[in-house]
Amino acid sequence: MYLQSLASAFPDRSLTQREAWELLDSQSAATSLSRRGLKLVRAILCGNSGVETRRYAIEPEELFQMDAEALNKAFEREAPRLAAVALEKACRANGVSPDAIDALLVCTCTGYLCPGVSSHLAEIAGLRSNVFLNDLTGLGCGAAIPTLRTAEGFLAAHPEALVATVAVEICSAAFYLDDDPGVLVSGCIFGDGAAAALWRGGDAGGQWKAEHFQSLHRPEEREKIRFVNAGGRLRNQLHRDLPELVAEAVAELYALRSADPDQVIAHSGGRDVIAAVERRLSAYQLSETRETLRRYGNLSSPSVLLALEHRLAGGHDDERLWLTAFGAGFAAHSCELSRTLT
Repeated sequence: MYLQSLASAFPDRSLTQREAWELLDSQSAATSLSRRGLKLVRAILCGNSGVETRRYAIEPEELFQMDAEALNKAFEREAPRLAAVALEKACRANGVSPDAIDALLVCTCTGYLCPGVSSHLAEIAGLRSNVFLNDLTGLGCGAAIPTLRTAEGFLAAHPEALVATVAVEICSAAFYLDDDPGVLVSGCIFGDGAAAALWRGGDAGGQWKAEHFQSLHRPEEREKIRFVNAGGRLRNQLHRDLPELVAEAVAELYALRSADPDQVIAHSGGRDVIAAVERRLSAYQLSETRETLRRYGNLSSPSVLLALEHRLAGGHDDERLWLTAFGAGFAAHSCELSRTLT
């Protein structure tokens, strides 16, 4: 399948990491943390975490007073809105109307809706009433690439179709604090965002072809990275071994590549995760991945697409890119993009 356009969207509200620390320190929630927990939060927010700013769809000041129901209602309100901005930008970039879309595939993991985000998004964006809708949930931070693989399957059956894929996460709707180090790291590095792409089954020349999808699942490692239910809230589990687990899985997938890429585009899982992957794939510096983390934090599923957007806008003379994303499961995924002849 062939990429027609790619666009990202973010909430207007942003905080620097230091501003986030000052806000937390002013809240009564800070007193619920142990001295050790508070020290860790300050070290992340005021130190070199690789993150400078993050965007919030929910007002940060309100997060400390919101219960599980309020957080999910905020997700229901904000996720379709943000996804619609990204999708409308992708349509404008390709010069098509949203009602030209034949299938809409949406991935998310930071809230739950039934019907899913795709139903709300289709209404907001003005898609046709007979558009095919599909929501992929539960795949965590790695979800964007399996969503692209699903689009490839749809286009194989309907080669004349226009397919939209959208990754949207309101990570602030999964706000949770306790003294677990993984929980605290999550609260300090995740941000909100969305990315949308349009795809067709035919090549108009000079486009990027997505192919050679691969996935790796290790359920024995599931407890090292997953959401659990804590009083109705989403509580993120992150294990300290995660950077090496990710790097090992990414290296295994990279060994299956069809050719050497000009650049590796990875999900921005965090400073230590990026460093571990770079050690394994020593021929590459993950510049776009680091820039995504620096400017927006860990966006969960949209991250890899935002890093790809940065690369494509950078004026590089690339012919082949290798994408990888990873997350809950434990699972890791990859695909290849190759530029076709004009």
